[in-house]
Amino acid sequence: MAEVLGLIRVEFAYMDGVIDPPSSMHQLTLELLAAGPGEVWATGMPVVACAVLTSKPGALYIGKLAVAQAARGRGMARAMIALAERRALEMGLDRLELQTRVELVANQATFAAMGFTETGRTAHPGFDRPTTITYRRALG
Repeated sequence: MAEVLGLIRVEFAYMDGVIDPPSSMHQLTLELLAAGPGEVWATGMPVVACAVLTSKPGALYIGKLAVAQAARGRGMARAMIALAERRALEMGLDRLELQTRVELVANQATFAAMGFTETGRTAHPGFDRPTTITYRRALG
C-alpha cells in the first residue's frame, strides 16, 4: 500500500498549481487507502500502475488511476481500465465511470481515446464553475 500511495503522490504532484481546488490525494493516507470503500489494484514490482475501484449503483468507479512516468507508453493505463472492466462485469455492473478535472485536457483526450464519453460536469463546493468532468463507458 505504501508503494501505491507513493505512486499516486508522485504522479499527481504535477497538478499542484494547475487544478483548483487541489487534488484530494493530499488528504489520502495509508489508512484511508487500505480501509477505503474501494479495491486497490496495482501492477509491477515496484508498483508502476494503480487504480482504486469502487462500486456505485450500476457502475464501477475508477479513481486514482496512476502510471509511473517511466512506464508510460506501454499500455499500463489501458491494462488498468481492462482490469476494471473485468471486475465490473464480475460484479454485474454494466459501465465504468471516472472523473478528471476540467483543467487536465490531456487526461480528457486519453479517456476519450479509450472509449469514454463525457456525461456531466460538476463543481466542487464553493465553486461557481465546473471543476470536474464525469466520463462513462458502457460494457458488453
